[in-house]
Amino acid sequence: MIWTILVVHLLSVGAFSAGLSGNVSSSRPAAVSIGAIFTYNSTIGRVAKIAIEEAVKDVNNNSSVLHGTRLDIRMQNSNCNGFLGMVGALQFMETDTIAVIGPQSSVVAHSISYVANELQVPLLSFAATDPLLSSLQFPYFLRTTQSDLYQMAAIAEIVEYYGWRDVITVFIDDDYGRNGVSALDDALAARRCKISYKAGVPPAAGASRGDIMDILVKVALMESRVIILHAYPDVGFMVFSVARYLGMMGDGYAWIATDWLSSVLDSSFPLPSDTMDSMQGVLVLRQHTPNSERKREFSERWRKLTGGSLGLNAYALYAYDTVWLIAHAVNSFLDQGGIISFSNDSKLLSVEGHNLHLEAMSIFDGGNHLMSNILQSDFIGLTGPIKFNSDRSRILPAYDIINVIGTGFRQIGYWSNHSGLSTLAPETLYSRDSNHSNASQQLHSVIWPGDSTAKPRGWIFPNNGRTLKIGVPRRVSYREFVSQVPGTNNFKGFCIDVFVAAVNLLPYAVPYQFVPFGDGRKNPSYTELVYLITAGVFDGAVGDIAIVTNRTMIVDFTQPYASSGLLVVAPFKKLNTGAWAFLRPFSANMWAVLAVFFLFVGIVVWILEHRINDEFRGPPKKQFITILWFSLSTLFFAHRENTVSTLGRLVLLLWLFAVLIINSSYTASLTSILTVQQLYSPIKGIESLKHSDEPIGYQVGSFAENYLIEEMGIPKSRLVALGTPADYARALQRGPKKGGVAAVVDERPYVELFLSSQCKFRTIGQEFTRSGWGFAFPRDSPLAVDLSTAILTLSENGDLQRIHDKWLTHSSCSLDNAEIESDRLHLRSFAGLFLICGISCFIALLIYFIKIMLKFRKAADSSSIAQDQGTSRSSRLQTLLSLIDEKKDKSPRDRKRRKMDRCSSSDDSHGIELERNPKRSQISVDNNVL
Repeated sequence: MIWTILVVHLLSVGAFSAGLSGNVSSSRPAAVSIGAIFTYNSTIGRVAKIAIEEAVKDVNNNSSVLHGTRLDIRMQNSNCNGFLGMVGALQFMETDTIAVIGPQSSVVAHSISYVANELQVPLLSFAATDPLLSSLQFPYFLRTTQSDLYQMAAIAEIVEYYGWRDVITVFIDDDYGRNGVSALDDALAARRCKISYKAGVPPAAGASRGDIMDILVKVALMESRVIILHAYPDVGFMVFSVARYLGMMGDGYAWIATDWLSSVLDSSFPLPSDTMDSMQGVLVLRQHTPNSERKREFSERWRKLTGGSLGLNAYALYAYDTVWLIAHAVNSFLDQGGIISFSNDSKLLSVEGHNLHLEAMSIFDGGNHLMSNILQSDFIGLTGPIKFNSDRSRILPAYDIINVIGTGFRQIGYWSNHSGLSTLAPETLYSRDSNHSNASQQLHSVIWPGDSTAKPRGWIFPNNGRTLKIGVPRRVSYREFVSQVPGTNNFKGFCIDVFVAAVNLLPYAVPYQFVPFGDGRKNPSYTELVYLITAGVFDGAVGDIAIVTNRTMIVDFTQPYASSGLLVVAPFKKLNTGAWAFLRPFSANMWAVLAVFFLFVGIVVWILEHRINDEFRGPPKKQFITILWFSLSTLFFAHRENTVSTLGRLVLLLWLFAVLIINSSYTASLTSILTVQQLYSPIKGIESLKHSDEPIGYQVGSFAENYLIEEMGIPKSRLVALGTPADYARALQRGPKKGGVAAVVDERPYVELFLSSQCKFRTIGQEFTRSGWGFAFPRDSPLAVDLSTAILTLSENGDLQRIHDKWLTHSSCSLDNAEIESDRLHLRSFAGLFLICGISCFIALLIYFIKIMLKFRKAADSSSIAQDQGTSRSSRLQTLLSLIDEKKDKSPRDRKRRKMDRCSSSDDSHGIELERNPKRSQISVDNNVL
């Protein structure tokens, strides 16, 4: 390690001065040298060595690639050691190497990249997947495989697809493991998931079975049962073996391994039966390489080369394509006139201590040009399209998802950066629009650990004997919702029954105990109760806890089990129908307009009919009365005057239609007023309450106080804290003028329970907030999710309603009787009408009798009959009665009819006389002639 630090320091200090080494090749050299650094005896190294050698052979045999220039390869064994990798890289720099393939280890890549930067030699790794090997820090480093950034994104989508929220990572504690887990943490956070525990394993030979045993024992005590294993093969298989020994490969667990396992399965299959048995049901990722004819031909060739003893994995294909990538880039470099030349590094020449022979290393003058050609490459290799994006990553990243079953494995789907999880090969989806919606994500069925086909829940309660502490408020009012059983820590009430019923529906046992919260003298602050969950005092809270914004920011709530929202409660009074209720259907303006229109229509009809209709003629007084009578009688369709003009009939027809509509509307409105109970309150809702200056009551401990102050802008001085329903009633009855309140603002469940026993108050206006009651748990608690499902089940099967009816359905206010009473019509509702009719009758009779008495006095004064006192009284009575009974001819029609009757009577008597005396008739005729 000291040597590594020393070399890095030597390479990163000093000033640069270029000098030609004299070793300058011609424009098209006979050979170019490249190097390769990897671990020979590793799973990846064994296949990479064969793949690189075959690729170099194929390039040299293909004259169309380098056009006669031979590609020479030198290999170094790094043994996954950063220092040895550094030494190997330095040795390459002494031999005019223009590019280096490798290393396979991310740890070694970090060290060698400093050398590549200093000497400007492109470093192309086919297996270093550490996402922190960035192009900004290491401009001469290029990854020809996929970054773990995409692999961790694929794992995060799998976790989200199965509905898990917490995972545990077991990883190798070096740059490769730590940086990969960091990328996974970011990918999970983007999907509201998280790593609940990170278990680092000492790298390489530093990890013993005992160390892994200690690590997995701690993992077993955690809640999460989804474990991501990101390690090297030797450590990974040891983890599986210990996990099987501890019973962690059974039902309820979910294991996901990164592509280290797929590379072993592909290259060393079949594995020993004990090894396969220890990882049954594991999901594994493998870098996806599309099927092609070239790939199939290379696979056949591979089997012949290895005799079937070594399988072909994805990293062998990437190593093969890396050689071809360098060959194409070198060819472009030479075609563009590039010259392979090297210069001495003045930084190394200035370093004292020449025993290191640093002066032998040279800078590749065309390194930047060659690196540019590599990044611009665009061809089809065994691994698919070889092209790089702006981040220097391979385009179209994709992974196979396989499931270890029995003695083999089965592919259950794919992941691609283009369309997420799918059962279709990624290359078939690239022509479609990118789609990561939940509906489009799909995988085949999985056989999970324990030979189970049921998706693991992903978490359980830890087996460490800890019981959940559930905080419950000690209410002093509305105890139907939550109340403590005296002398115990047990609770009862609507909220408690719902929680117990939901817990009983869970497919696992939940150890919990209720912990009282509050002093028992007043309702506690529910916001403070919620904050104690985040502080770790409580593991959850059960009660009538409203789900509001400031609380959801710090805890997770279950599905609401009761709807809630703020309502305004105020006193009301019944609007008595009264003696003048019949005037209420129309406003005063409406009555005035009706009166004017009745008179106006009567005048219009009189004008149109006056000249041609005898019924609209006569003295002015009579015509005025006719106008009034005609217009008002149309209200009841009782007019008797006929209209003869066309215009008059048209006006009357339209007016009668209007009268019909007015009558119908009046009847309907009056019926509603007389039969439906009318309530009145000076407060119309929260807005009218807000703009007044009257005091407002609220329940102690409720979120209504903060809402009214912060959201509604009501001064705190106007708010009055009330503790019990009795306090509500007293404050409302007193009113603001007597030290009470104008209204009370509280949540719907409390208001409904209060009004069930207080019939003098009503809710005013609409519910002005929408929320509900739920059970609170720490953020990302899986118990909140499972209880939400249980609450929905209670709602669907009717148990939630039965619990509600048990505790909250009782009322002392008889609404049915009130409705029946309001349907009955009382005498007081029509007293005004009877009074008007009675007064009009009385006045008419009074006027009539006054007129009769005046006539009677005139008749008595003109009488000259002298009788005794008794006879005089009798005659006066007879005269009065005769005046009352006498028929008076008021109208010209009546007088005309009487005159005609008299004439008819005279003519008849005269005819009789002529019949008796014909001579007299003749004399009469003669006289007429004369």
